[in-house]
Amino acid sequence: MSLIFYGIFHDDFMNALRQFIKLFNHTFTIGESISFTPKSILIVILVFVLTTLLLKIFRKIIYRTLSDDARVKFKSVFSFFNYFVYTVVVLLTFQNIGINLTAVFAASAALLVGVGLALQTFIQDIISGIFILVDQSVHVGDIIEVDGQVGKVENIKLRTTRAVTRENKVLIIPNHKFLTSILFNWTENGVITKEFVAVGVSYDTDAEKVTKLLLEIAEGHKAILKKPIPQVIFNDFGDSALQFQLYFALSSSFVSNLVKSDLRYSILLKFKEENIEIPFPQRTLNFVNPPKSLQ
Repeated sequence: MSLIFYGIFHDDFMNALRQFIKLFNHTFTIGESISFTPKSILIVILVFVLTTLLLKIFRKIIYRTLSDDARVKFKSVFSFFNYFVYTVVVLLTFQNIGINLTAVFAASAALLVGVGLALQTFIQDIISGIFILVDQSVHVGDIIEVDGQVGKVENIKLRTTRAVTRENKVLIIPNHKFLTSILFNWTENGVITKEFVAVGVSYDTDAEKVTKLLLEIAEGHKAILKKPIPQVIFNDFGDSALQFQLYFALSSSFVSNLVKSDLRYSILLKFKEENIEIPFPQRTLNFVNPPKSLQ
């Protein structure tokens, strides 16, 4: 009895197995030129999983040999490298298991063109991010100015760079801006930066006295460095004033706007005490035929 039951079970199992293998190798067709089998899909999944494991092992090996700063850069570049490897592996796997990629691309040509146009800026951001990380034109902690916006760089990612402004707002900069716009890196040559405040005085003012007062004001400000020493430049003979510029150095350019504001307050008060006039542009109108009310 047991032998009969075993024979029936064995036959049913073998029939089911043959049906499964037949289904596993059955070819499904989409359209006229795209075809695949369940076996080919399983191969793609296995290759995808194996690629993921190998990439994780590779990342851990490289990660251990890098410094903290280099790890941040490597993480951003490696994320793009992941996408590139996955794309290449999937395409090669499709080609090797018999899927006609030419037919797939031909069938979806219009879609690919549309996607390419939509992702144009996205691709520019990624390429720019790679250039930034490789070229090292911007680092975390740098104070930068882009399109009139000033911020301290907090992190650099593959598509965007985040910076914090003086108002403590987060500035999210698409990386392609660094290639298409003029970038000012205030701390590229070190944390010490030179700033200046401009002021004009009337033509009857003693220029040496103005220079002395401006230097005293700068030397009295706590945030201004003693070295390099502040300087006063007699910049120009303006239309209505003698133009001076007070140059000074700061250890943090991030607070330069506050220091400049303090200096302008001090200059205004000091000049009032010394009866030094800060003129403003004036215009004299001469009427050839003045109205009777003005005669």
